[in-house]
Amino acid sequence: MAGETSERNSSIVSLDHLPSALLATIMTKLDVASVCSVASTCTAFKACASHILSFIPSFHILEIAPSMELLRPLLPPNPWLKSVKVNCGRLDDSAIQILLQPSLEELCMLNCADFSGKLLSEIGGRCKDLRSLCLGSVAEKRGRAIHISDLEELLSGCTHLEALILMFDVSSIYLRHNFAQVWALASEKLTSLEIGYISSLMVTELLCTNFVSHQPSNRIQPSILPNIHKLCLSVDYITDAMVRAISKGLLSLTHLDLRDTPLIEPRVSFDLTNSGLQQINQYGKLKHLSLVRSQEYVITYFRRVNDLGLLLLADKCENMESIFLSGFCRVTDTGFKTILHSCSKLYKLKVSHGTQLTDLVFHDISATSLSLTHVSLRLCTLLTNHAVTSLASNKDLKVLDLRDCRNLGDESLRAISTLPKVKTLLLDGSDISDVGLSYLRQVVISSLISLSLRGCKKLTDKCISALFDGSSKLELQELDLSNLPNLSDNAVLLLAKSRIPLLELRMRQCPLIGDTSVMALASMQVDEERWHGNGLRLLDLFNCGGITPLSFRWLKKPYFPRLRWLGVTGSVNRDVVDALARSRPFLHVSCRGEELGVEQGDTADDVYMHDYDEMDELERWLAEDDYLDEDMVADEDMVNAEAVE
Repeated sequence: MAGETSERNSSIVSLDHLPSALLATIMTKLDVASVCSVASTCTAFKACASHILSFIPSFHILEIAPSMELLRPLLPPNPWLKSVKVNCGRLDDSAIQILLQPSLEELCMLNCADFSGKLLSEIGGRCKDLRSLCLGSVAEKRGRAIHISDLEELLSGCTHLEALILMFDVSSIYLRHNFAQVWALASEKLTSLEIGYISSLMVTELLCTNFVSHQPSNRIQPSILPNIHKLCLSVDYITDAMVRAISKGLLSLTHLDLRDTPLIEPRVSFDLTNSGLQQINQYGKLKHLSLVRSQEYVITYFRRVNDLGLLLLADKCENMESIFLSGFCRVTDTGFKTILHSCSKLYKLKVSHGTQLTDLVFHDISATSLSLTHVSLRLCTLLTNHAVTSLASNKDLKVLDLRDCRNLGDESLRAISTLPKVKTLLLDGSDISDVGLSYLRQVVISSLISLSLRGCKKLTDKCISALFDGSSKLELQELDLSNLPNLSDNAVLLLAKSRIPLLELRMRQCPLIGDTSVMALASMQVDEERWHGNGLRLLDLFNCGGITPLSFRWLKKPYFPRLRWLGVTGSVNRDVVDALARSRPFLHVSCRGEELGVEQGDTADDVYMHDYDEMDELERWLAEDDYLDEDMVADEDMVNAEAVE
């Protein structure tokens, strides 16, 4: 027996004896978070991980905001580094030298509020080969500033730039006399531009410089942004003048996304009218169009656009594939139906705040050649079950957003139950019941990735069994059960027992949800063969009536090992909340009731193994390396607006 044991032990090869080249080859296939997880398992892996960080091609950490001390050992000089994506919420200008490496072709830096305009100029000076650049919230902290020279150095230095996203207030660096001249320095290869905020006047003046007014027929001289295909802007007001400048100044445009957020009801000269809509897509190249009026500050609509505007737009919509219209309160079924019947290639339709849109728009949709895959009809309150029944003729539907369509009931779910490819289903505020949800169990639930039942007041604890009883191998990752007054801890116990591998669970404003739910989720065993505990990355329990300080014991390590976003009510016990935030520095704890969510971009699909009181692997390895009413706008105002050119 002893001889057999000795022989068996001698045949075991230690990881230390594996070729380092083999380990390195394997690790280069992993993302950064996974590399850190592997590094925490043994000495050999840790040494190999430290080595490969000097030649990995991409470095993506968006789920957490690393500090300078944690970032430095992860980003050594690396001549092979092509892509960097970082959440910069805990960084400032001192990180510039580490982040901006000359070999970069893609750079995404989010939450850069503590950086100054120096970031822009340094990117232009250091990263000459950049193809794609995304910067978020630059210089938003008090005392930080961006100068026009910073933008100038960025645009003149990055001569290979193809995609540029500036998610901050560009108007804050506006200097009237040379703003257009600065943008004339942008790379001729630039095809995609997205700006977080810019005034409509700036956009109009910038693009109007492309016009040579002294030449006949306003011939266009494409000197500024000549090859832009995709333009996404958030502005103060969407105006006829701005739309005209965009349509005539950007000859290659195929994707136009405009969103405004008025502070007051717009005057005629600062609004979109039928005349402006007629200017869109002059060259017939647009494939994607989005026109959105946000109601963040004041309840307002595109009151100077009616069916005529959409009829004029539809004349040039033959090649449209995606349309999003929000806030067109004076457009009726006639206008929306014209768009549907004119766009034979349309696969994505989104309408929000369509106050006059009814079932008639979709009555004969089965007779068209449309093959819709994405449909969103949020806050179209006149829709009933008949509209959903008609839409269900599109068997390729993958996304169906019916939020705040309050007249939809169980018959809608019966129609939806015939759609085998639906991955996202949003039913917030509808009149559905537990019985209706059971219709989804046969076909739809097996394909769903995201399901929202927020504010469906009729639902009870039975909705969980109605959805999941007898189901297996579900792909559901996001579930919203917020604002359900009859949902209790019993429902969460059933959910935990089902072992659904959820990544996001929202149960805000549920008065009957309490400590038992937290304990059930913390003890949930998703996969016995891999790891204990659930895989939630987001858990929203804001204003749940039964949450006490006891729940916070179950929100500490080792429970919820992958949790990155947590919503709670701070008034439960502020000291307990603060203590939790300190003990889990990579967990974003929100107490103010804002909606939670992760940043857009790649997210690491890391798997954590835990023993009690241990840090997760990433933390440990880093630490070790030291309604105005519609009638308010008079009919004569509409007539005057249509006459404006």
